[in-house]
Amino acid sequence: MARNECYPLDGRRFNRGLLALTIAAFVARVAFLLLEPRCDLAGDEPSWVALGTKELSRPRRGLSPFRVPLIFYPPLYPWFIAILHRLLGSLSAVLWVQAALGALLVPAVGRAGRMALGARVGLAAAAVVAFYPDFVWFSVHFWSEMPFILFLWWGIERVLQADSIASKRTAAMAGVFWGLSTLTRELALYLAPFAAAWLARDWLLRGHAGAPASSRPVLGLARAFVFALSLILTLAPWTARNAIVFDAFIPVSTMGGQNLWQGNVPLTHLEVYETLDRIEDPVERDRQARKLAWEAIRARQPLWIFEKLGEQMPEFWKAGSEILDHLVGREACGPLPAWTLRRVEVLVVLPYLIMLALFLVGLARARWSAGAGLMLVLLVAYNLAHVVAFATTRFRLPMLPVVFCFGAAAVVGRRDGSLVPLRGWRLGLLVILVLLAGLVLAPGLEELLSWRWLTGRPPLS
Repeated sequence: MARNECYPLDGRRFNRGLLALTIAAFVARVAFLLLEPRCDLAGDEPSWVALGTKELSRPRRGLSPFRVPLIFYPPLYPWFIAILHRLLGSLSAVLWVQAALGALLVPAVGRAGRMALGARVGLAAAAVVAFYPDFVWFSVHFWSEMPFILFLWWGIERVLQADSIASKRTAAMAGVFWGLSTLTRELALYLAPFAAAWLARDWLLRGHAGAPASSRPVLGLARAFVFALSLILTLAPWTARNAIVFDAFIPVSTMGGQNLWQGNVPLTHLEVYETLDRIEDPVERDRQARKLAWEAIRARQPLWIFEKLGEQMPEFWKAGSEILDHLVGREACGPLPAWTLRRVEVLVVLPYLIMLALFLVGLARARWSAGAGLMLVLLVAYNLAHVVAFATTRFRLPMLPVVFCFGAAAVVGRRDGSLVPLRGWRLGLLVILVLLAGLVLAPGLEELLSWRWLTGRPPLS
């Protein structure tokens, strides 16, 4: 039995099921692409489209990274749009390719779930990914979420597989995927040390009482090194480009500093932009943003982290969706009737609440493997990163597959033997998790039209 495959597998049946779900996911995305009413670009969409079709298409610039002053945004998604737009001739064609890529998230999550919690869990989690409303929606809109999530989860899957079959080549592929996700959104870079440490855990725990006697710590360390080296080499061309063009060490982009400052000061998004836009040099702008961010954090000590948890956890986990922000907050499709918006709320929020409830049960009942432990570590680290900066509902999407895997375990894990009885400390853990979830979810319920309708309150103006 492979190292992380803790529960029996039928390889052929699993692969056939995963293939069928991937095809179904693609069909669902194409159907939504064809049937969704055409609305205005909103949120980050106009910026990504402008970067891909205008900034990277100006005369005499071509697609040369040395002729484009791109530094605030990570580079992969603008070039993705620009190259496909040139090759295929339309933005609609770009979305068809993106729909196909969105479907490829299904096998990544399914395979990772299988290695962490069992084959049936992997297939069930893959099925949720295939039809989960937010994943379908983002697959056919111009946001960087879908490529970021896709590359990150293939990176996670390759890390688990590298450990399972003791393969340095697979670890190298994991580093490449992790690097591509970092070039889409820099936050992935800060998650990489957790994956590397997990690969090298036997070496890190050598001599510890709980370390397995049969482990080969040096080989695990070698896989971690190959993963890290492959990640660095994937980022190196863009980092070198930044050094040449801007004469500064900037691994990917300067977005992180601004986000850190924005999340720690009582200023609006526009006020932060207006303040920093007074500085013309983008490198100096980044330095100033980081300086102001750390000054704000120091000024809020010693209660800063508790304040941030209270502020950002409800935003990260609330019963909402970017789809609702698109339709309600930005009115990208124009004013819509309240009954239409309530139906959309039910369609996008109810699946989330169901999976979140199952996640809590699965978390309390699952028989954890090393792979499941890695997933939870990445979820906690990613969540805390957005607590430190700021959170919205779309920021949780990259880690929702972890929720789906544990939620699937709560439903189908009994046959795999991946669940244990809910008693003793596990029952106490579930009670605590439910209470915490209630505290986190409660503030956001007031924003839902359907909740206000059910409780007899007037809609928010």
